[in-house]
Amino acid sequence: MVTIVWVLAAVTISIQEPTAAADLDRGQRELLPLGAQVQALTGRLGSLEVLRARLDDLSGLASLGELAELGNLSSLAALATFGDLVDAPTAWAVQDPGDSLYRAARQLLNRGRYAEAATAFTDLIRRYPRSDYTPDAHYWQAFALYKTDDAGNYRLARTVLEYQEKHYPRARTRGEAETLYARIQGELAQQGDPRAAEWVRRNADATMVPPTPPTPPTPPTPPTPTTPPTPRTTTAPRGCLSDGDDDDPRIAALNALLQMDADAAVPILKKVLERRDPCSVVLRRKAVFIISQLRTSETEDILLAAARTDPDSEVREQAVFWLSQVGSERAIGALDSILRSAQDPEIQKKALFALSQIESPRAAQILRTFAERADAPVESREQAIFWIGQQQRGDNGAFLRTLYVRLTDEGLKEKVIFSLSQTGSTENGRWLLELALNEREPIEMRKKALFWAGQMGAPLADFAALYDRTTNGEIKEQLIFAFSQRDDPAAVERLIDIAKHEANAELRKKAVFWLGQSRDPRARQALLDIINQ
Repeated sequence: MVTIVWVLAAVTISIQEPTAAADLDRGQRELLPLGAQVQALTGRLGSLEVLRARLDDLSGLASLGELAELGNLSSLAALATFGDLVDAPTAWAVQDPGDSLYRAARQLLNRGRYAEAATAFTDLIRRYPRSDYTPDAHYWQAFALYKTDDAGNYRLARTVLEYQEKHYPRARTRGEAETLYARIQGELAQQGDPRAAEWVRRNADATMVPPTPPTPPTPPTPPTPTTPPTPRTTTAPRGCLSDGDDDDPRIAALNALLQMDADAAVPILKKVLERRDPCSVVLRRKAVFIISQLRTSETEDILLAAARTDPDSEVREQAVFWLSQVGSERAIGALDSILRSAQDPEIQKKALFALSQIESPRAAQILRTFAERADAPVESREQAIFWIGQQQRGDNGAFLRTLYVRLTDEGLKEKVIFSLSQTGSTENGRWLLELALNEREPIEMRKKALFWAGQMGAPLADFAALYDRTTNGEIKEQLIFAFSQRDDPAAVERLIDIAKHEANAELRKKAVFWLGQSRDPRARQALLDIINQ
């Protein structure tokens, strides 16, 4: 009788009919309150008023008929427009004579019609030089020219921004204009413009002497934990760059070095990395990335020095990470040295990852040696074991199986089990199944071995044989789950056999439950047979 109750519950779960929501009948719809209909009509009238207001705004477009007078920008109309739409500031001086033209130019800009927008902003400047919009129109004109992605327009945009700086130093857009100017100079320097290249060099050098920031308040001294990692700088001192200041001209100047000749860029980057003042942290973080991309004869030495001596933990971590892209024997030796001497767990993790990315027998052996070190932090050893499992080396499986026997920490053992499951080796899959049978192992470890063997696709016949060999109820329950996860007719047959013939009532209940989740018609027939027996 109890078995029949289980089966009925399983059938109820597996054969649920969808419940459709009832629609309102015609009579209910006819009884809708008259007030709701009045509200609907009022909403429509409101929409018409909005449309009328928008039509009034479009009246300003009539002034665009005079844009043809600007012959020097007429060629821009043929340029293709592209890129994301940009939201220019909304109009703020409604009574201003340039208001309608500003609105029209703004709409062109927002629609990505950059050449036409540049022409419109130019017309605004020419026709209404005393307009409140004119100071900022210079920036938007330059921005639209920049977005056309034309070298000639880059130079024109540069001239416009220089004019704004000279004649409208208090324009609302001066901050954005400085960033745009740096980007334009970087593009022109890449294209060989000598004036832009000189500007980039000069401004990159200018980052060597930052303004002296005010002394920040002294934070309270936290309790000292055991072997603390080097604390990260989360808030820059007042007046200094922070990690989010990507639009700052100094960052733009550093980014422009990527486009320049490496022989000219490297000396500047070395000077940046040699700085130790509080305001240089963000610049050093950016510089270590740029130096890693230049790949010169000095790249390795510079990264090694940063990894070993920079006071900022993030700079050191980035330097260690980028050493993996160098991959030389000297870099491997440096990573080994860092791994053995580093007190910061984050640095160790980066070194382990870097070594795992280098296809070298020496790098692989360093990972194995570290995984075996009983004096190393457990968390770092777990990382080493994980990365060993991600490498496609045929001898890693044998190493991990041997390592498992020598380990006593269950967390490390669990990482070995997982890493073995990542190899896809039949030999490792069978080793995991044998581990599941080993009564000397903790039951949770045996269940994990069984689970990961199932995830790696160990042969179903091996699972069936294991079910017959073991007497442990928890292992059998894990095997029933493994059968339920296989899209295999033989797995359904095995569940049916357990549901009908297993002596343990709890295990029969588990098998019945999983049959109730199956879409195989044999599963439903088996449930019906059990009900009728």
